[in-house]
Amino acid sequence: MILAVRTDKPEAELHLLDPAGHEIAVHVWLAHRTLAATLVSTIETFLRDNDTSSDRLTGIIVYSGAGSFTGLRIGATVANAMAYSHSLLVVAGQGDNWIADGFRGLKTAKPGEYVIPTYDREPNITKPKGQL
Repeated sequence: MILAVRTDKPEAELHLLDPAGHEIAVHVWLAHRTLAATLVSTIETFLRDNDTSSDRLTGIIVYSGAGSFTGLRIGATVANAMAYSHSLLVVAGQGDNWIADGFRGLKTAKPGEYVIPTYDREPNITKPKGQL
């Protein structure tokens, strides 16, 4: 089974794919500002509700951008941590066909490679008072 995770917007998405890349299940929810607190437990529930577990996963696809700076970081961090802790392959997918893009990437992915988000512009970091 392959887990696909998208966290670049207020509505987060989880997709479960079979080994051939066919979608088995989808879960979309309004995570918005609770994403960091709820993503891991939502993944666990999603997998359990679909009669599987993280131990049965063979790979993870994560949407890597462009999108919300914080949302992308949370998604990539959780995907990378799951991949590391379960010795899974993890790849990035982008654009409208991010799942298919990621599925193709799993065929050439190597263990120990991790995903970094792709941003469409430099971060806007507020300067501390006194440095304006």
